[in-house]
Amino acid sequence: MKKLYFTLSALIAAGFAPLMMSAQSATDAYQVSQYDLKGTARFMSMAGAFGALGGDLSTLSQNPAGIGVYRSSELGFTLNLDAQQSTAKSMGISNTENQTRFYLNNIGGVATIRLNSSAVPNFNIGFTYNKAASFDRQYSGRIPTLNTSLSNYIAGVANTYGLTEADVRATNTYEPYKNPNVPWMTILGYDAMLITPEAVHTNGGQATDWYGQFGNGTTGNATFGVSERGSVDEYNIAFGGNINNVVYWGMNFDIVSMDYRISSVWNENLQNAWVYNPDTERVSQMDARWALKDHYRLSGTGFNYQLGVIVKPIQELRLGLAFHTPTFYKLTETFDPEKIDYSYPFATDYAVTNNNEGNWNPVNLTSPWKVIASVAGVIGQKFIVSADYEWIGYNGMRFSKASSYNYGYDDPWWDYGYDSGYYSSRATTPDLTYDSNPEEFSNHKIKQIYKGTSTIRIGAEYRVTPSFSVRAGYSYTISPVTEEAKKEIATVPSAGIISNYRLDNSTNYVTCGLGYRYRGFYIDAAYVWKHLSSEYYPFSPDPASEMPAEKASLSLNNSQVVVSLGFKF
Repeated sequence: MKKLYFTLSALIAAGFAPLMMSAQSATDAYQVSQYDLKGTARFMSMAGAFGALGGDLSTLSQNPAGIGVYRSSELGFTLNLDAQQSTAKSMGISNTENQTRFYLNNIGGVATIRLNSSAVPNFNIGFTYNKAASFDRQYSGRIPTLNTSLSNYIAGVANTYGLTEADVRATNTYEPYKNPNVPWMTILGYDAMLITPEAVHTNGGQATDWYGQFGNGTTGNATFGVSERGSVDEYNIAFGGNINNVVYWGMNFDIVSMDYRISSVWNENLQNAWVYNPDTERVSQMDARWALKDHYRLSGTGFNYQLGVIVKPIQELRLGLAFHTPTFYKLTETFDPEKIDYSYPFATDYAVTNNNEGNWNPVNLTSPWKVIASVAGVIGQKFIVSADYEWIGYNGMRFSKASSYNYGYDDPWWDYGYDSGYYSSRATTPDLTYDSNPEEFSNHKIKQIYKGTSTIRIGAEYRVTPSFSVRAGYSYTISPVTEEAKKEIATVPSAGIISNYRLDNSTNYVTCGLGYRYRGFYIDAAYVWKHLSSEYYPFSPDPASEMPAEKASLSLNNSQVVVSLGFKF
């Protein structure tokens, strides 16, 4: 039994060790860098295909040249009712959750300054607040048959690091969470009796082999729950104008506020688990029930710059092009105390990290570049059809050390829990080589997991009467996940001891809407349906093992009702 038991742990260690060692997560970088279809009702009802049109408050944060199209001033705001449904399915077992949120999507205004020049007729200034993304979602589910256990994964990490029992034994005087040679999860798993050490004799003396709870004869199931909260909020200051009513230009300075929070629980219910009983000082098979609970927050501010142009060579044709620089974020990671509640026949209790105290870490994040190319056709005064192509280089996301960071004793180096001994059989003192640099390691994993992706947006508007319009649109985004990650060839690190993550597939939007104009007043309404499918992993699959990964398929659906009110003058 022990041979198989250790083999499972060793296989997991070979592929999984990075997961425990990284503070910043590639998947978290992606989560906070992707934007939703948010904005005014007119913009959303045409699926955001506005890059060559302009004249709408949302275009200030898409193609800022849209501000140059304005010939009068405008004030407006947009409200959004968002009904969400998430379904998690594994091995034929599914679970659905619903929630509803109310948002202020957009508020702002544009001031037009007439220059009394035929060559340069006007110069425009605009300010908008735009909710670029909402992270509010929750999902939960059940995996009815486990192939392995998170405890074996933890044991594999301990074996890779060559840890001894003394390394992971927490006392009132020992502060393991400030020791980069000992990953958090091994200490927490040891305290909760998820992993068991066994001393072995080697040619060089004595070492320790670690075992998880899942071995010969073990069966079980698991449940999980994830709650995500937060948003990306943009504050745009845009300038623009037009030249001879043919070339429209604009630039946008964007201040971004970001707040992402995730709370999760992973609960295992094992039968015939191999558990160390301190009362008998022996490992024996018994029922084991335990739950890992964790909380993580990534928040801060950033800025970016956007430049765009729209060209109208003839009245019936518009061409647009926009460039978005990365958003340069200064962020703080916050780790609330992680906890394992456990129940064995001989004990019911809990283990908690860092004496039940939270931890934090400063970090910089650079989001990806974005390029948008657009074309629109205008037929008479009644019909508009437009299309956008957007490219985002998610593989270019990067973490870097906060500028104020140094390596003194009081620094939160324990947030990384990463060292140059990852590739060796025994942990060593951390240094600043590639292997020991947590930011560079995360950047390496970003390139393994993500790639540049494309979005196609198509929208149309038909003016039924001079005052009343109908609209529709469709948007499709290709999955940004590499084939290496999809095929479970690459390991996927997460933040701190939070082992769970999602890998998104394609995203679809189907939209429609109505608009009414009366003199300067307007009211627009839109319905937006979004479908996103993802794969949920409680911990990274092991590329070295033939065992199927523990995962569940997620179907995330949003139905939004959006209303905009405004006045042009």
